[in-house]
Amino acid sequence: MDSATAGELVTVDTGGPQLDGIVFDTPSATKVVVALLDPSRGPVFRTVHPESLSAREAEGAGDKALRLLIRRTPPPVHGGARGGPSGARGHAGHTRPATHRPTGR
Repeated sequence: MDSATAGELVTVDTGGPQLDGIVFDTPSATKVVVALLDPSRGPVFRTVHPESLSAREAEGAGDKALRLLIRRTPPPVHGGARGGPSGARGHAGHTRPATHRPTGR
């Protein structure tokens, strides 16, 4: 598969049984996060290589559960450089310096 875009219907082939999935995110050229139905755990996210994906046309039986998983998961945040501010949610930090503290004169 050339490039995967979010929301695309795919089939994941990692050597075991082929599983239907929906692309959630593409964090890099060698990683694709896919929502798929794990036979033992239910709907989960898995990171796979793009070469293990193939496009599919028809809706699968578990696509409704996968879409619900995607809907209740916050969107991925692709931040800035390491060590710098990334704008990611939930990170603790001070946004401005402390105010002047009087000496008690």
